[in-house]
Amino acid sequence: MPVLYNTALNIGQGLLRAVGRRNNQKPDDAGKLRKFIDGHAGLMQHIASTMDADRRDLPTYWFHAASLGEFGVARPVIKRLREQERCRIVLTFFSSTGYEAIHPRRQLAGVDHVFYLPLDTPSNAARFLDTVRPQKAIFMISEYWLNYLNELKRRRIPTFLVSAIINANAPFFRWYGGAYRKALDAYTRIMVLNGKSRLNLERIGCTRVTETGDPLFDNAIALAQTPWKDEIIEHFGLGRELFIAGSVSDDKDLELVSTVANRHTDLYTILVPHEIRPDTVDRIKASLNHKALAYSECSPATDFTGVRTLIIDFVGALGYLYRYGRWAYIGGGFTPYLHSIIEATVYGLPTAFGPNIERKTTPTDLIDIRVGRIVTTADELDSWLSELRSDSSLMAWLRKSAIKYTRHNRGATEHIVNILTQTPQPAAL
Repeated sequence: MPVLYNTALNIGQGLLRAVGRRNNQKPDDAGKLRKFIDGHAGLMQHIASTMDADRRDLPTYWFHAASLGEFGVARPVIKRLREQERCRIVLTFFSSTGYEAIHPRRQLAGVDHVFYLPLDTPSNAARFLDTVRPQKAIFMISEYWLNYLNELKRRRIPTFLVSAIINANAPFFRWYGGAYRKALDAYTRIMVLNGKSRLNLERIGCTRVTETGDPLFDNAIALAQTPWKDEIIEHFGLGRELFIAGSVSDDKDLELVSTVANRHTDLYTILVPHEIRPDTVDRIKASLNHKALAYSECSPATDFTGVRTLIIDFVGALGYLYRYGRWAYIGGGFTPYLHSIIEATVYGLPTAFGPNIERKTTPTDLIDIRVGRIVTTADELDSWLSELRSDSSLMAWLRKSAIKYTRHNRGATEHIVNILTQTPQPAAL
C-alpha cells in the first residue's frame, strides 16, 4: 500500500480531530466541512454500539455510495435484494449530503443502518470490517478506497463495483496508477455501464467484468411510478408550464439559469440548488430581477402573483419534482460531476446540461436522439429553450423519444442482483 497515500490519510484524520476540537464552540456552523467533521467525531464508537445492538442473525450487505446521487444507483439494487432474501443492509456515505438525506429516512430507503465511512486508513478499514462483518461489499460507480479494498481482499469478502464507467484517463492508466491497478484485484466482479469500459479494463488484464447497464433507469422509473404530490408546487405551477433547473451546483449553472429566467418574463422556474444553505438561497434571489420565493417561505395558501421562480430549499425530492416540469436544465456539467439526467427524461422532459459529460454514458445517448443538449453559455440555453417553447410538435416527439429511451434501458437491477446473490461466499481462511 503506497506510503504517501496512507501518510496523507493519517494527516487528514489528525487535522479533522484538531479542527473539530478547535471549532466545538460553533455548533451553529452548518457548513459542509462542519457537518463532515461532526459526523466523524466518535464515529467508530457509534458504529460499534449501533451494530452491537443489532443482534439479528442475518447476512449483512455493505453498500457504499459517495453521495446522494450515487445512492440513486444503489436504491433499486437494495430494494430488489430485500425482495429476494432476508438480510441486513449497512449503507455508508462519504459526503454529508447523502448521509443527511438518507439517515432520517433509512427505513423508507430499505436500509437498516447508515453511517459516514471512516477515513480510509489501514486501522479504520480493519476496525470497520471487524464491527460490521459484511458477507459482501458493494461500491457504487467509482469508489477505490485502497485500504478498504486491500482488507476486503485479505479477508476474502466478495466485493463488487456497480455502474462503473472506466475512461482512458482513469487513474489505472496513469504513471502513478500501479496501486489502483492492484486494487482492482479486490473486486470479485466489476459491473460496467458500457463496452468501452469493459475493453479499457481488459487492456490492463482485468477480466472479471460484466456489462450490466445502469440501475439508475430502474430507480427513476420506480420514482416516476410512485404516487407523490406537493400542494405548494402544484399551487405555484397551476396553469403554468414549468422550467425545472435541478441540482444547480456552481456559479456557472446559476448564471445560465438565472439569465434565461430573467429574459423570459412569461417563464416560470423551479430552481433546485445542489447545496441547501441560507446563503445559497440569498445568492439565487440576488441573481434574479424578478420576485422569487424559497419553498420554506410558502404555504398552500401563498399568493404567487408576480412570483416567477420557486427555490426548493429542502433535500430529497428532485426525482419527484420533475413530474411537474416541461423542460429541464441539469446542473453539475461545468464540474466533473454532472447530476442525474435520467430523473428528468423518465418524465419525458428534454434536458440541457454543461459540457463535462465524460463520467456518464446517458448524456451522449440523449444528444444522439436530440433529447439532450450541451450548452456552454446563457445564449445557448436560451436558444434551445426558445426553440422548444415555440414548437409543440417537436416537444411531443421529444417527449415520446425520452420515455421510450428510459424504458428501453430498464432491467439492469435484476442482472446486478443476480450477480450479487449467486456469487458464493468463500470458505473461511
